[in-house]
Amino acid sequence: MAEKPHQNLAIIGHVDHGKSTLVGRLLFETGSVPEHIIQQYREEAAEKGKSGFEFAYVMDNLAEERERGVTIDIAHQRFDTDKYYFTIVDTPGHRDFVKNMITGASQADHAVLVVAADDGVAPQTREHVFLARTLGIETLIVAVNKMDTVDYDQERYEEVRDDVKKLLTQVRFDTDDARFIPISAFEGDNVAEHVGNMPWFDGPTILEALNNLPEPQPPTDAPLRLPIQDVYTISGIGTVPVGRVETGVLETGASVSFQPSDVSGEVKTIEMHHEEVPRAEPGDNVGFNVRGVGKNDIRRGDVCGPADDPPKVAETFKAQIVVMQHPSVITAGYTPVIHAHTAQVACTFEALNQKLDPKTGEVAEENPDFVKAGDAAVVTLRPQKPLSIEPSGEIPELGSFAIRDMGQTIAAGKVLEVNEK
Repeated sequence: MAEKPHQNLAIIGHVDHGKSTLVGRLLFETGSVPEHIIQQYREEAAEKGKSGFEFAYVMDNLAEERERGVTIDIAHQRFDTDKYYFTIVDTPGHRDFVKNMITGASQADHAVLVVAADDGVAPQTREHVFLARTLGIETLIVAVNKMDTVDYDQERYEEVRDDVKKLLTQVRFDTDDARFIPISAFEGDNVAEHVGNMPWFDGPTILEALNNLPEPQPPTDAPLRLPIQDVYTISGIGTVPVGRVETGVLETGASVSFQPSDVSGEVKTIEMHHEEVPRAEPGDNVGFNVRGVGKNDIRRGDVCGPADDPPKVAETFKAQIVVMQHPSVITAGYTPVIHAHTAQVACTFEALNQKLDPKTGEVAEENPDFVKAGDAAVVTLRPQKPLSIEPSGEIPELGSFAIRDMGQTIAAGKVLEVNEK
């Protein structure tokens, strides 16, 4: 039986609005978390006087184990509907959630935006909607959560729904591509089934909405781009770079080039899930061995591509950014760290070209002196060491990045053009 089509799903929204509980509930309802584990969490939660929080507990434990560097079988974050299998991109609450959502290590196809009915639109709700829009998320499922805390009140649901619609319109997100669903992740209403507390709602459950998402078209036709996550030395094989195919196809016998390290060789073997395979496609996590490439020749952050169409290396690049938070203002000369795919490189703001109206995308000001939180802008960045990055119009998977400083994500961006070395 052929594997179901795969979707990457981001769960976004304000930190206290119940994302973890929803994720735990989805995994539980689809049988992705074994009953005995839920039972164990139930007991732990009850001991701590947090009875009923077992779903959130599942996710928090996963996040903690990941923080400690324990690798967790991806199945924990995988669940199936009749039509698709989903990977939840990055556990909510994970401190680098925003960064990982942006850097393509986990580029999401679609997102579920969680908004609490009792709290409504919060600052983080805005930030995440803006991000989803900048990153080209196609369909948004808006889960108005915690309906149990407002007595399943239809009027309150409609109020929150209308506020979110306004927000989506402000950032030019097509509201026709959004599905609104009132839920209680805690009680299970409208997640996997209609429980009966909201007879006034006749739309789909979360699982039905996920099952009805448009099918993603894998970017197999684009040139191969495979950002390197790690490089291992394995006895009897040699140097084995590991990473996820973002676009194109990796095949044994192909001549490949690693940029910006600028070394090339021939693919000898490809391994996936501990077995050898002749080829790998977008979304596949692989380890592969390249004839003539040594352990010290390449590193994390390199991108592997065809030798005759190698990944671009930027001398400078022009990008459109959205500033989410910054304690003061950003001016030319500012040098934060750019996280793009698996690379982290300090980049200097060489020029602030234009300030944009974030609502319309129109140019509001040419060559502004500074930009601040809430602004959108076109800027020119100069990497302080070689960086391989692509225009998002050509290879979107390698065209988005996060700007980090002071332990937080300052801005999200997409590459408009690359001025090559």
